Amino acid sequence: MTMSETSATTAGTVGGTVGGTAGAEVLRPHAEDAFADELAALAGADDRPRPPRWRLSPWAVATYLLGGTLPDGTVITPKYVGPRRIIEVAVTTLATDRALLLLGVPGTAKTWVSEHLAAAVSGDSTLLVQGTAGTPEEAIRYGWNYAQLLAHGPSRDALVSSPVMRAMAEGMTARVEELTRIPADVQDSLITILSEKTLPVPELGQEIQAVRGFNVIATANDRDRGINDLSSALRRRFNTVVLPLPATAEAEVDIVSRRVDQIGRSLDLPGGLEGIAEIRRVVTVFRELRDGVTADGRTKIKSPSGTLSTAEAISVVTNGLALAAHFGDGVLRPGDVASGILGAVVRDPAADRVIWQEYVETVVRERDGWKDFYRACREVGA
Repeated sequence: MTMSETSATTAGTVGGTVGGTAGAEVLRPHAEDAFADELAALAGADDRPRPPRWRLSPWAVATYLLGGTLPDGTVITPKYVGPRRIIEVAVTTLATDRALLLLGVPGTAKTWVSEHLAAAVSGDSTLLVQGTAGTPEEAIRYGWNYAQLLAHGPSRDALVSSPVMRAMAEGMTARVEELTRIPADVQDSLITILSEKTLPVPELGQEIQAVRGFNVIATANDRDRGINDLSSALRRRFNTVVLPLPATAEAEVDIVSRRVDQIGRSLDLPGGLEGIAEIRRVVTVFRELRDGVTADGRTKIKSPSGTLSTAEAISVVTNGLALAAHFGDGVLRPGDVASGILGAVVRDPAADRVIWQEYVETVVRERDGWKDFYRACREVGA
């Protein structure tokens, strides 16, 4: 997922005037901006049939997500490392009239995949509804400009389109993040939209009908507390694709390395993949604690309350890289990641700390080549 130097430069200046500063560099460019060169190269080489209003064919969308090399030698970097069939099913779903639900435990790249799918299909990943406990129905359906409403009464000029409404009118892909965080009665406002492809506006005696190309990508997980289960009526409107945790340690190391390298470049941090040994160590610790057994299968261990996801591993390594850059020699070392691992593992100060200390003393202490890491863990409180 490393951007070319040209992509990085282009992405850094997207956004025009931000806060009154023209040409300000954005911290995190949208997928369609960060990977504009790859999307353009794919569009130029793509001679396969495209569904209505799609920027790329389903084959090209899958290639954009999974990576590959085009006939002209252009390298498409992988955005998702995992089973190819999962992405193919997701892309195929979007080419039908069924909405797509990306389901998985926290940290399985649901949001990342959602964003890149929307960027490749519609060229715009910003038609987004962010689900929270306070998300109102207006965020999914429509709202009103109250100044216009009070002055002139209900009218199309007073109507404020939601991202979903815009996607329906323009034949684009809308995204709904953390669908199960949204209150159940608000979730159900999607039922008519997904089944009838229509959004009634009773105040005006009108309706918005979806044009060809419209679809919805939603993400959800069932591991966090405080979620609102989907009604059976709403769940039937989605084709559910489950994104699994990385199957092997090597796959997870690859994912973490790629993402950390990309984040490190955007933050101008030195080092990056020079710390591959520490990345491998972080992934090993997370996988063992997640699975409840050491990598060799010989020792059973207790699992803490946290998910210890790939996303958290990326965060730990990125933070360690920043420590190494600003307070070290720029090379990622055991002391740079130890405190981050402690913070990720110990969510319950009582139970998780005991589990972590036991793991450090029974596994880390006895493992060859891990003496520096053991000392670093002891120094931060293990």
